[in-house]
Amino acid sequence: MSDTTQITNLTFDEINVGDTADYSRLVTTREVELFAAVSGDHNPVHLDPEYAATTQFGECIAHGMLTGAFISAAIAMELPGPGTIYLGQTLQFRAPVTLGDTLTVALEVTDKHASRPWVTIATIVRNQDNKEVAKGEATVMAPGKKETVTIVPPSAIQLVDDVDAESADKN
Repeated sequence: MSDTTQITNLTFDEINVGDTADYSRLVTTREVELFAAVSGDHNPVHLDPEYAATTQFGECIAHGMLTGAFISAAIAMELPGPGTIYLGQTLQFRAPVTLGDTLTVALEVTDKHASRPWVTIATIVRNQDNKEVAKGEATVMAPGKKETVTIVPPSAIQLVDDVDAESADKN
């Protein structure tokens, strides 16, 4: 039986300027590899420790847009939550994110647009040392309907090395 949890959204009418939410994630090698696989961004600064050691960072760093994806998750899972439609995001990367960092996305509603169910949310991402690694602003369409939904984790995902994949193709 898989772990499930239920979460409830906030509707446009329930949201107030000044509302906040936080969402935290640990950045692991596996998450960086999965993001590379899905996005197609195989820059060696993210995936090759020997190469990354020769860069200004001295080690592998996470993709900037992985941090952006964590912001998206915070909006989808926390504020406003399920049913939210992402309309736009500005994003400035302020510091590198390294493997093993715990990132906390802080969201704060800064504006509600009366003519549409749009909400503007300030987005700040900090690491475990409280260092700001990214900041920006999201515009979302907040849900109009109150919902409590069951969150089901995705199926297990297995990464296969190219060498293993080539062997499997020949068999």
